[in-house]
Amino acid sequence: MTTAAVPSSAPASVPLSVLDTAPVSAGATSGDALAATTRLAAAADSLGYHRFWVAEHHAMPAVASTSPGVLLAHLAAATRRIRVGSGGVMLPNHPSLVVAEQFAMLEALHPGRVDLGIGRAPGADPTTAAALRRTVEGLGHEDFPAEVIDVLALLGVRLDGLAPSARAQRLTATPVATSSPEVWLLGSSLFSAELAGSLGLPFSYAHHFNTGHTLQAAETYRRAFRPSVVLDVPRLMVSASVLVADSDEEAQFLAGPSRVMALSLRTGRPLAPILSPEDAATALAELDPTAAAELFAKVPGTQVATTADRAVAELTDLVARTGAAELMVTGTAYDVETRIGTLKALAAGWGG
Repeated sequence: MTTAAVPSSAPASVPLSVLDTAPVSAGATSGDALAATTRLAAAADSLGYHRFWVAEHHAMPAVASTSPGVLLAHLAAATRRIRVGSGGVMLPNHPSLVVAEQFAMLEALHPGRVDLGIGRAPGADPTTAAALRRTVEGLGHEDFPAEVIDVLALLGVRLDGLAPSARAQRLTATPVATSSPEVWLLGSSLFSAELAGSLGLPFSYAHHFNTGHTLQAAETYRRAFRPSVVLDVPRLMVSASVLVADSDEEAQFLAGPSRVMALSLRTGRPLAPILSPEDAATALAELDPTAAAELFAKVPGTQVATTADRAVAELTDLVARTGAAELMVTGTAYDVETRIGTLKALAAGWGG
C-alpha cells in the first residue's frame, strides 16, 4: 500500500488559528462568557492569527457557544481581518438550507472572511439532539455525505460527478452571491478523514480530543484525497489544547480546571461551570492517585501545558509529524486573561 507524501512545513509557514467554546466559569453568566470570547477574538485578530472558530455544543453548563452562526456575526463585526468560522456546525442538527443560508449571509456581510466547518457529531446528549433534529432518527453515516454535497451545492459549489439532491438543485442559499464561504470538514474519526479526502475538501482533525488516531487520520485523508474544484492538493489542519504560563508548575495549576472537565466527560458526570484553579486543585487532590493517573494519561484535559518555548517545540513536533498545513489551538481556562496570555506567548514564539 502506498501513501501520499507528507509535506514538510516550517512552523513559520504554518498559520496559527484559534478554536473557542465560549466557556462559562463558575460564578459567571452566559453573557460574561460571550464577552470573554469577543475579547479573545479581538486579541487573536490583533496578534495575526489566521482563523477564529467557535464550536456548537448544547445543554452544557460550561459552554455558551450553542449557535455558531449567531455568534460569528457578532465576532466578525467586532474584528477587522481574521477569518471567522464554525468549528463546527453539527450538520445532523440542521436542515442543509438553513446552514447554507446562515453562512451565505455571513459571507455577504463579511466577504472573504467566513469559514463553514461541518461536523457529524450531535454536540449534545441524546435528548437534546432529538429535540434539535428535523427527524426523530436524525442522520446516520449513510446520510451525511449527501447532506454535505447539498450544502456545497446550495452555496454554489458543485463537485464533479457528485450531484446534489433534486431539492437542493432547485434552491439557492442567497439570491445574488458574489463569493462563497470556505467549507471544511471536521472530524475525530477515520470516517471523516476519508470522506473529506474523497470529496476533495480541506479537513480539520480534532487532535485535542486525544483519540490517539491523529497520524492515522492524516494518512487516511491524504490517501483518499481526490482533486476537486475546491482543492488541487490536500489541506490538513490539526487542533491541540494549549495553555502557556511562565513555569511548568504554574501552567499545570492553571490547567487544573480542564482536568476536572475531562474527568466529568470521561465519567459521565454532569458538567458544571469551569472551576477556579484553586477549587480544581482541591477536587483533584480528593481523587484516588492511581485512578487519576490512569485517567489523565488517556484524557489529560490540556495536552500542552507548559512554558512558551516548550509549547512551541511540542506544537512544532505535532506539525512535523502530521504534515499539517495549519494549526489550531484551543484551551479551557478559568479566566480569559489566561487564554489571551497563551495566544500572545504562542504568537511571539511561533516560527521565531
